[in-house]
Amino acid sequence: MEKRAETPRQTRTELSGSALRRRTPNDDANVLIEKEWLVTNGLGGYASGTIAGAATRRYHGLLIAAQPAPLGRVVMLSHLHEQFKCQGSLNFLASLMEQSHRTIELNELESLEEFIVECGLPIWRYRVDGHLVEKRIFLVHQHNTVHVNYRLVEGDGPIEVTLRPSVHFRGHDEPVSSPNPDHYVLTGDSCRYELVDGNHQFPPLRLMLMGSLTEFTSQEMHLRDVVYRVEASRGYENVGRMWSPGYFRAVLSAGNDVTLTASTEVWERIQAMSPAEAHASEIERRQRLIDNAEPSAQVGLPAELVLAADQFIISPASRIEDFARAEASGDEARTIIAGYHWFTDWGRDSMISLEGLTLVTGRHAEARSILRTFIGHVRDGLIPNFFPDRSTEGVYHTADATLWYFHALSRYMTVTKDRSLLRNWLPILSDIIAHHQRGTRFGIHVDPRDGLLCQGAEGYQLTWMDAKVGDWVVTPRRGKAVEINALWYNALRLMESWTREMGEDGSEYHAAADLAKTSFNERFWCEAEQGLFDVVDGEKGDDPSCRPNQVFAISLPHPILAPARWKSVLDTVQRRLLTPFGLRSLAPGHPDYKPQYYGDLRSRDAAYHQGTVWAWLIGPFVDAWLRVYPDQSDTCRQSIVGFQSHLNEACVGTISEIFDAEAPYTPRGCAAQAWSVAEVLRVSALLSAVSKEQN
Repeated sequence: MEKRAETPRQTRTELSGSALRRRTPNDDANVLIEKEWLVTNGLGGYASGTIAGAATRRYHGLLIAAQPAPLGRVVMLSHLHEQFKCQGSLNFLASLMEQSHRTIELNELESLEEFIVECGLPIWRYRVDGHLVEKRIFLVHQHNTVHVNYRLVEGDGPIEVTLRPSVHFRGHDEPVSSPNPDHYVLTGDSCRYELVDGNHQFPPLRLMLMGSLTEFTSQEMHLRDVVYRVEASRGYENVGRMWSPGYFRAVLSAGNDVTLTASTEVWERIQAMSPAEAHASEIERRQRLIDNAEPSAQVGLPAELVLAADQFIISPASRIEDFARAEASGDEARTIIAGYHWFTDWGRDSMISLEGLTLVTGRHAEARSILRTFIGHVRDGLIPNFFPDRSTEGVYHTADATLWYFHALSRYMTVTKDRSLLRNWLPILSDIIAHHQRGTRFGIHVDPRDGLLCQGAEGYQLTWMDAKVGDWVVTPRRGKAVEINALWYNALRLMESWTREMGEDGSEYHAAADLAKTSFNERFWCEAEQGLFDVVDGEKGDDPSCRPNQVFAISLPHPILAPARWKSVLDTVQRRLLTPFGLRSLAPGHPDYKPQYYGDLRSRDAAYHQGTVWAWLIGPFVDAWLRVYPDQSDTCRQSIVGFQSHLNEACVGTISEIFDAEAPYTPRGCAAQAWSVAEVLRVSALLSAVSKEQN
């Protein structure tokens, strides 16, 4: 796949037909079935699939709608089979379904001439008997509505288009083997149809075909033994069923598009805009995102990531309470989805991502809304670790998410100077610090002897290295973790400055920060590793494992590590952990080091933080590097070069969660991850600005 940027607003990822035919059939099919696309709607809902059209994950579908709790996100339109009839010959496009009795063959994919990502939206171009047919998929922002549009780019037609929708109503995280509802009921007229499940457990799926000479034929079909190959590779249930009510037909000709619309909205909302108007509005909205971003983020890699960043900023459709609180304050509820396809909004991920996703992109009001959303859920001095998809209540087992909140708030304050917000929230922030000092849930407390923050409770994973399988906490890190104390010190220094800025006495925070810094520099230096202990006073003593967590002792705005140690720590991190796609979570040579992340859940989680590369960690590495070597920004630029080509891999146009620890650094985990996009966007824009200043 070759990628070229035509303008800052139009990025194209091309797959030429001739290149396909030069490869072997198996290689070609694998290329198309491995690469994914993603479109989101600003509610947490989305459409996603493979370029080939086959659903390979339980999360793939043309409409995954975000509904209020207890439903959460639900798969409504699973698949669309496309057939074109031109001059008496049949052509099947690449919207295929893989079943146990058959595999996808190359000749079924040859009609695909080009796949393009334009302004962040996917476009397929098919060659059909000398005609060039273009398919676009887009969602309406803040609506659970998807449009699948077909138009003739070359040729006059006519072409008869047959579209057969297939469904399996279920929660998007439920296994594909979940039984279909007992029965479906379809009602409607010549162009508007409504599909409901017999038990009315799910919202109605409303279907509409717009075009010339449209008709619907009722012809029920049960599709059995549908195979989801990625689910199989991950050790999950991987064979399911779908059901189809029949098929739509329309005639495609020059100037006469055909569009299938699927939605869970009421008809008045669905028909408020034509598909053409909805598409124009979405393109305008996306272009506005680029225009509103920082100047350094309006061209090149940062501009592409501005569009990717938009996927993660959502209104929390499942939590009516958050909307009520926001509206009472004259605000709008916003949060951050941690990753697609399976994550919800996580406190830690949201706070780490906030600067890149909202401040670099000029979305300051949404940054404030996100901060408001999480501070409204503080319990016992903690913000939630995450919100379950089908619940309105957060889950709180985290030692660092709340400390990251202070960092995110400080970045917001630096950009916006929003003193009224700080004045209103300072009592809550003070209470958070007090809870940490006297002790709160999960063993989180300050050791009064040295002022360092301890954490740990049996059976819980409280740091960002949070893999757990059953009762097995893979990296418990109970004790005094290095990044937790770097964040604690940063929070204390921020509170010192904020209280004094508000005319209050900050000496308490000053003294606590001084004690923590002195103790940290006495306790955390590991001479043998020429770096920092990962944990001190742990269950097995002090842990010298070489992990990336030590970089936060340098990278945060208030670094806790004495400057004399900065170079040694950073050189160790660069030499042992840096890769083309971020930092390894554990250095090679450690007994627990895993070079690859694959297999069933237990195998994957055993490798999740034991070597696996995390893209988001490139952010703190760049921050630390520029602090230690301010005149050597070229090294940092080289450290993010790989992400440009990665936009053509995995989920095209965005950045994966993790990568294997060794070459070829295969992308793994979530296909699109908020903090990966946020931190690469942030530092790529930062480095562009630094380069401009230096030149």
